[in-house]
Amino acid sequence: MPETAIPAQASSPQEAEIAAVLGRRSIVLVGMMGAGKSTIGRRLAARLRLPFLDADIEIEAAASMSIPDIFATHGELYFRDGEARVIARLLDNGPAVIATGGGAFMREETRKRIADKAVSIWLKADLDVIMKRVKRRADRPLLQTEDPVATVARLLEVREPVYQSADLTILSRDVPHERIVDECMDALRVRLCGHIAPPAQESTAATTAPTDGMSATSWRHP
Repeated sequence: MPETAIPAQASSPQEAEIAAVLGRRSIVLVGMMGAGKSTIGRRLAARLRLPFLDADIEIEAAASMSIPDIFATHGELYFRDGEARVIARLLDNGPAVIATGGGAFMREETRKRIADKAVSIWLKADLDVIMKRVKRRADRPLLQTEDPVATVARLLEVREPVYQSADLTILSRDVPHERIVDECMDALRVRLCGHIAPPAQESTAATTAPTDGMSATSWRHP
């Protein structure tokens, strides 16, 4: 279920402007595990007065199983197929801010749906930041290996060229969460409303890709 109801108005002119231009489109956060998609997504949704949806939580609710159990019982391909169906449903029910799992954006059909029905933001985090944030988590099936650091490095090598096709890129790093949210808001305003970007801040990355460029049954059925 969405974590935030949509009130009548956004709370500031900037937020109202972005929400109005979005229309029925959602904002989809993509990137690696540990990049902060859920943390930033909740705050971004609150700023825009939109529902926040965590795709992983929606998948677990639809499948009536935890993600580690889905992987263990049915395998990754089964999980990815269900993940694609759940994300398609969430996009159809927009607008919302949606945090996706690290592998979701790798599927071409999901990227196309996101491009059609959302604005995508890649929260880009480097290896050290990711490992610092996920090393104590036991619910990451892809990290159940003898060398998690090497596993994440390999995933970054494969996934980052695909993440680069997101509409916007924001550097996820160890700064206050609201600073990252502010950067997302600024980038969205430039992208959607045509405003001039604010002066660059230290260690900030916010780029725009070229523009040409809820029932349980939805787990099993499109």
